[in-house]
Amino acid sequence: MTERVAAPRTVPSSIREAALLAARFADRHEQEGTLAPEVAEALVAAGFARHFVPTAYGGRAGTFTEMLHAVEAVAESCTSAGWCASLTASAGRMAAHLPKEGRDDVWENGPDTVLVGGLIPVGRAKPEPGGWRVHGRWPNISAVEYSDWALVCAVAPTSATDGERPAEARFFAVPRAAYRIERTWDSVGMCGTGSHTLVLDETAVPAHRSFARDDLMAGVRSSAEETAACHSVPIKAVNGLGFAAPALGAITAALDTGWTQAWERGRPTVGAEAPASLVGLARAAGEADAARLLLERVAATADRGTLTAAETARAGRDCAVAADLLVSAAGRVLRAGGTRAQAHANRIQRSWRDINTLASHTMLRFETAVADYARVAGRPS
Repeated sequence: MTERVAAPRTVPSSIREAALLAARFADRHEQEGTLAPEVAEALVAAGFARHFVPTAYGGRAGTFTEMLHAVEAVAESCTSAGWCASLTASAGRMAAHLPKEGRDDVWENGPDTVLVGGLIPVGRAKPEPGGWRVHGRWPNISAVEYSDWALVCAVAPTSATDGERPAEARFFAVPRAAYRIERTWDSVGMCGTGSHTLVLDETAVPAHRSFARDDLMAGVRSSAEETAACHSVPIKAVNGLGFAAPALGAITAALDTGWTQAWERGRPTVGAEAPASLVGLARAAGEADAARLLLERVAATADRGTLTAAETARAGRDCAVAADLLVSAAGRVLRAGGTRAQAHANRIQRSWRDINTLASHTMLRFETAVADYARVAGRPS
């Protein structure tokens, strides 16, 4: 039997089917720089788009633990597919913070609306009667080619008159017809995510399709009727989880390949010292398990719905530590595999590229996460 890192928990058959399809198209994703339409459709059919959508709109208002295991299962077949599944699910959770009329617009055609977006306020918005006029360029928007709506973040003036807070970051929901896509994605890893640039040119956005980014950061519900735990969690407590989850699937695939190829070279005899390659794989498997335990704790804590400031800060720290562990594990597997592991057709090198690429995301950088944690941890009781 092939040794492997602990398998993801049981996932629904629709998730397994999407994972199998993603595996078939993984090479194509690498070559074309985007998901195959069949895979994009399968991810929607598997329920990723609706996972965090409020039940009032036909969604699941699901748990973070379920999402972690589902994303891992897909990413084991194709990291890019797992990444897109994770981020479209997360965008649905973000859209739940819109005012009711805005939510009605976004989910007018049902909970499987594919949303994309980002947290960085790189656009600009100015008020006008009835709403806003928004423009800007948002790079690195994953799965944007398959989106129905987008949530873009822009800097907007506030109504404050004291001069101390002249502007705030706000999210704006815009339908597919309102934005254009520039194909700019060209990366050494996560090649198939199609993370191109979204462009808005002085686009009118009604007031009911906007909300303050601070509400998302604090986990402020848009409606008293929305009582699901997933809609009251501060974004800093779970944002890293969505970015790190695909790396669990990637390391599982790399370790599976690594162990298989190591045993093909022969097992050490009883009592003999293990070859360096097996030592490296064993240590990588331990790092992967440690990363999983950290991420499972983040998900389980978030599923309670109410977090302290310390738990929120710890979650960001844990996701960053998990990412570091997975980068280390991927490097060990690559070295253990030798020249064979670096072949273009070998899943080990692909996982190594994918994990290093996704771990460079701002939300997974330890220097970013540790700032909040250090402030909370150092606070006198």
